[in-house]
Amino acid sequence: MRAALLLFLAPVLLSACATAAAQSPGPQIAAPTTQELIAQYQADRGSLGRLWSFPFSTVGLERKQRLQQDWLDQLEGLDYGALDARAQIDWHLLRNMIEHDLESSNLQHQRDLKAAYLVPFVPPLVAVLEAKSRREEVDPREMAEVLTAALEAIKETRTKFEEEKLELSAPEAQRVSSQLNRLRRSLQSWVTYRDGYDPVFTWWCSEPWSDLSKALDSYSKFISKDLGGIDPNDQDRLIGNPIGREALLAELAFERIAYTPEELLEIAQSEFEWCMNERKKAANEMGSDGDWRAAQEAVKKAHPEPGGQPTMIHFLAEEAIKFLEDRDLMTIPELAKESWRMQMMTPERQKFSPYFTGGEVISISYPTDTMSHEAKLMTMRGNNYHYSRATVQHELIPGHHLQGYMADRWAPHRQAFYTPFLVEGWALYWEMRLWDLGFPTTPEDKIGMLFWRTHRCARIMFSLNFHLGNWTPEECVDFLVENVGHERRNATAEVRRSIQGGYGPLYQAAYMLGGLQILSLHRDLVEGAGWGERDFHDAILRENSIPVEYVRAALKRTSLPKDNPPTWRFYH
Repeated sequence: MRAALLLFLAPVLLSACATAAAQSPGPQIAAPTTQELIAQYQADRGSLGRLWSFPFSTVGLERKQRLQQDWLDQLEGLDYGALDARAQIDWHLLRNMIEHDLESSNLQHQRDLKAAYLVPFVPPLVAVLEAKSRREEVDPREMAEVLTAALEAIKETRTKFEEEKLELSAPEAQRVSSQLNRLRRSLQSWVTYRDGYDPVFTWWCSEPWSDLSKALDSYSKFISKDLGGIDPNDQDRLIGNPIGREALLAELAFERIAYTPEELLEIAQSEFEWCMNERKKAANEMGSDGDWRAAQEAVKKAHPEPGGQPTMIHFLAEEAIKFLEDRDLMTIPELAKESWRMQMMTPERQKFSPYFTGGEVISISYPTDTMSHEAKLMTMRGNNYHYSRATVQHELIPGHHLQGYMADRWAPHRQAFYTPFLVEGWALYWEMRLWDLGFPTTPEDKIGMLFWRTHRCARIMFSLNFHLGNWTPEECVDFLVENVGHERRNATAEVRRSIQGGYGPLYQAAYMLGGLQILSLHRDLVEGAGWGERDFHDAILRENSIPVEYVRAALKRTSLPKDNPPTWRFYH
């Protein structure tokens, strides 16, 4: 009877519950803000990046591309006109990032297709990892057969290439070798996941994997050394991968730069000529009869003795802060002045960074007792007092340390859009601005500042010419030695940093070009619209590390159209 009554009442009770739910206010979930969308995309990208972390996977690349396209569709579906000006900038920043990620996925896919003939044994191994990403169970005996077949395929492929006497370019060989090493590490993780925990898996796969792991390592070295001619014992060789003009244009569009590589080279040449004229003037003041090389050699002798570099940097940092505060150029929080630190750079890292680098921690590049006598002298000469006076403020205040301090506190969601055109451009802007304000008081100081300013021009010239295929790495080094005045060891480290140090293809060009963008904005707002120096500089730091074109839109309160290709011609 009770059961029958419940069956009879069930529709009534469900209807009553539905009515009550409809009448209940409940939580009202608002549409996500642009800041939340930025965080969500980063989280989504990170999730898939960790799931499909191994190379050569078409399935993984396609899954990432679906995510990127879904996000582009979602952004397109937003009511752009209903967003306020700040949210519109965030919308553009996010769309720009996703489009760049999608383009990078396509580029990686093309590279994998191009390298496929070098690694014909890879697809079955990648399929094993793809199955693990889908949490599929595998048959240990079948897996042992896959591993054994791959081992035999590697032997056949190697023999084939040896008979053909195949040769690869060093950059291509290095890239494929690196991908194979990543694949081997991913497969090792796959084996570790089951080995010892699953007795049947261990029985079937342990020995085949041991043999295959050694073969993959050996084949990777074969690709690198035998086919690519890369001597593993030659740690000083310069190997880079020129990306070509079309890829440079795509990177420039991503960075919101409305110039071609050729136009940027013309800008660099114009700035370079200004630097050379000023160097001759400073050399005259030093009594070197316009010989900037002789003047620079004299300046290089004014370096601290071993162990004296930290004291010098501390003094120069305080000097720069006082210069800024005496002229009320910007707000410098007391904690920012208090919280920067110093550490010594390792000899190995100095192969990539021959000069000190900065941020909250300034890494001091100076000789250690393990260096050769020649290397010690080059490092000391390259980190002399006048060169360092020109760049301590670049690394600390008002440069990178203050930038990072403010970026952690103002619009921190925008740190995802880090661009060297703002980060390095801001620090380089201050090198140029301080010159105009009379920071260098002696001709020796001018030679120091001009060394770096000339180098920023040269970075545009050698990096773009390298990626356009016009210059070899060795020609880039020669250019820095002959036209900027670098010690050869330091010039080699600068080029190595540019082409194989993990930097983007436009990173080196971004210093001077970003600085010129901010100078142009200074002309518009401070000189043209009457902004105060402090207000102008504080406002830039509060927009975080986004492309300067978007900083310009924010400060000028420009309404951005939804379709907004880069058009700003900032160089005068």
